[in-house]
Order: sequence, then C-alpha cells, then structure tokens
Amino acid sequence: MTSAGSRPSPSGAAAPGDHPRELTEAQVAAAVMSFSLLADPTRVRMLWALLQSDLDVASLAAAAGCRATVASQHLSKLRFAGLVEGQRHGQRVVYRLRGGHVRALLSEALFHADHQVSGESVHD
Repeated sequence: MTSAGSRPSPSGAAAPGDHPRELTEAQVAAAVMSFSLLADPTRVRMLWALLQSDLDVASLAAAAGCRATVASQHLSKLRFAGLVEGQRHGQRVVYRLRGGHVRALLSEALFHADHQVSGESVHD
C-alpha cells in the first residue's frame, strides 16, 4: 500500500517515506479495528462533526444526539484506536481527528455512502 501520490520503486520495494507494499498482521488488525469503530452510527456522527472542527464532549454529544457520558465512552474507544486525540483546555478536553489519513478515510467512506444513497454514479 503506497501513500497517496507516491509510487513504489520499479523493484517493488517501497521508496523512502512510502508505506510497505506487503501487509503485516498488525496492519490488518489495526485496519479492522478502525473499520469496526466506523460501524457505529453515534461514532460516525461524532467523527463527521470533528471533520468540521475540534469539539468538546458536550458538543460531540449534541452532534451525535446522545448523552455526554455516552459520547465519552465512544471517544475512549476512538482514542484507543488512534482515530481521535484530545487536548486539555482547563476543565474540558477538546477532541480532533488524528491526522490526514483519518480525515481521508472518513471523508471517502461518507462520499461513498452518499453515492449509494443518492444513486449518483461511481467515479474515480
């Protein structure tokens, strides 16, 4: 698997800065965990809100239509999987998506879902 815009070297080995071409068991397990966490409507709504801006637990709970305690439990799982990170600001913690890969993964999943729901044709 190569990073966006990069190509493997002609020998098939990853160029410096690229991801390895062969998947390891650890990579597969991490991907499965990420995908399984995206299989929950509350978490998808929370992650969608985080695509727009960094938010605290109360704001994420409002965006997902749940109680703050429920949002906090979901955030704990998302943090454990490395999909979000939080930064303390006084008494509250503000959450954000953890890097461009997470943003891209979520955006593409939601664009794909939009095409399925709207009937718009699939494109590259």
